[in-house]
Amino acid sequence: MNQMKKASRQLFLVSLLLPACLCAQNEKAASNGLMHRDYFVQSLIRIADPVLTALSKNELKKKMPVEAKKNDRQNFTHLEAFGRLLAGMAPWLELGPDSTAEGKLRKKYLDLSVTGIHNATDPAAPDYMNFNKGGQALVDAAFLSQALIRAPKQLWGRLDAQTKKNVLEALKSSRVITPGHNNWLFFSAMIEAALLQFEGSGDKMRIDYAVQQHLQWYKGDGAYGDGASFHWDYYNSFVIQPMFLEILDALIGSGEKEYKTLELELTRARRYAAVQERLISPEGTYPPIGRSLAYRFGAFQLLSKMALMHQLPEDVSPQQVRCALYEVVKKQMEVSGTFDSAGWLQIGLVGHQPGVGEPYISTGSLYLCSQVFLVLGLTATDPFWQNADADWTAKKAWKGEPVPIDHAIEN
Repeated sequence: MNQMKKASRQLFLVSLLLPACLCAQNEKAASNGLMHRDYFVQSLIRIADPVLTALSKNELKKKMPVEAKKNDRQNFTHLEAFGRLLAGMAPWLELGPDSTAEGKLRKKYLDLSVTGIHNATDPAAPDYMNFNKGGQALVDAAFLSQALIRAPKQLWGRLDAQTKKNVLEALKSSRVITPGHNNWLFFSAMIEAALLQFEGSGDKMRIDYAVQQHLQWYKGDGAYGDGASFHWDYYNSFVIQPMFLEILDALIGSGEKEYKTLELELTRARRYAAVQERLISPEGTYPPIGRSLAYRFGAFQLLSKMALMHQLPEDVSPQQVRCALYEVVKKQMEVSGTFDSAGWLQIGLVGHQPGVGEPYISTGSLYLCSQVFLVLGLTATDPFWQNADADWTAKKAWKGEPVPIDHAIEN
């Protein structure tokens, strides 16, 4: 009888403690999401700070090292670093300053970014950048355009009248460059989309040509060719699908009725995002397939963008994407050699691997990695950050847990 009473008391105590334990677990799960967010913010700042600090002082050309296989990259690398970095930071910056610690950080990097845009487009400034000499200039004028489109209030809206004029003139000057008949069509179209949005002067023929060509180059199951050919690489994520979505949004914003094309592209982008999520191994690695591997975790721009848009596939939860991207970023950020002693990125996929860089790769190119941080445009209260941790598909599969059957799409 005494043993029964003792057991009853133990059960009673457990019943009292269980809700507290569950509450603690839920708090821990929520704080993991916020810890992931803080890690992303700190990682983005670590990447961004040398570029934006130097540029704000008109010292980027003076201070940034240029690691490259070809000597001509000095002509392009500074706009590469700035445009690509800002495109990844823009959704976070667009949240604007506030009284939180993170909000104060945003204020700091907004101020640096606005000053950077001024210096990069002022013909009299030491850090005035090349927008029209050599084909590569078109690429990174497009990434700067993408940044402005992604942060119209906090970046474009904070520029003074003269800087806005300088930006528009710089973007227009890139029209002398003929894009390649491949994903480069979207670089030309992205610049025109920015001109359309901010001045109403965008060339819709250039935009429409890029859209129609990519619709013809669709290969099926969520993937576009890079031109007429299909390439096993990450360019559907680096360039094609994110820019496709943003260009269509700009067209719709200008009054064009592109809703059916947008819905079609959203369907394809969701499928590509589903594939990307499944490519992330249980350890946070992914296949080193194709060119431009030195862009590191920028390979997952499209997956991050779909999470930002609340457009993830039905079987992919926001929190499993958060946990997967966290492991990917952590895996590459913390490898020795990713940064040099002064904090600049170095060529490589895992640490410093100069051989990974193609002839068009230089130090500035590497800042495309910032595109993985698009999810920071979601507020800290979004379910993406608040929901309990969840394993991603490959991690569940290799633990022997149930996973959804994978299906191709028809259109």
